[in-house]
Amino acid sequence: MRFSAKVMLLGDIGVGKTSLARRLVFGKFDADYKTTIGVDILTHELKLVGRPEDVWAKLLLWDTDGDFGHHIFKSVYISGASGALIVADSSRPPTLEKMFALAAGFAEAAPGRPVLGLVNKADIVRPDLAAHDRLGLPEDQIMITSAKSGENVAAAFEGIAETIYRRR
Repeated sequence: MRFSAKVMLLGDIGVGKTSLARRLVFGKFDADYKTTIGVDILTHELKLVGRPEDVWAKLLLWDTDGDFGHHIFKSVYISGASGALIVADSSRPPTLEKMFALAAGFAEAAPGRPVLGLVNKADIVRPDLAAHDRLGLPEDQIMITSAKSGENVAAAFEGIAETIYRRR
């Protein structure tokens, strides 16, 4: 079985949305930071693990400009989204608050669709998530990642794909 899913990558400027997507798709980290203007779209196929049948997900990754903020929910970009990965930077605590706010906005704009918060750049600072009020985003919907080292990158995308598949 095969299915396609549009996955939004949301978050503040410079949190590593593009780096996470490129780590998944191309298997490498590029230290040259280039700001995304508008939206970049990448595709990646992966096999869901732990299933008795073969299930392949084709993820259409919509890597968004961090300047959108909450305006993204009123744009055409969000239309048809199957789920969202919302990214924060572990070295910049204000981006965590933005992650929680964007998660709430996505849940309102796309009810019933899965959201996973990614606290990226764990190679710089290991975040203490217990120190932050999760503002309604359950602990099992937050992962610590590093686009640079690759920590939990594949697991994050596999996790959102699995959840999207189960909710179909």
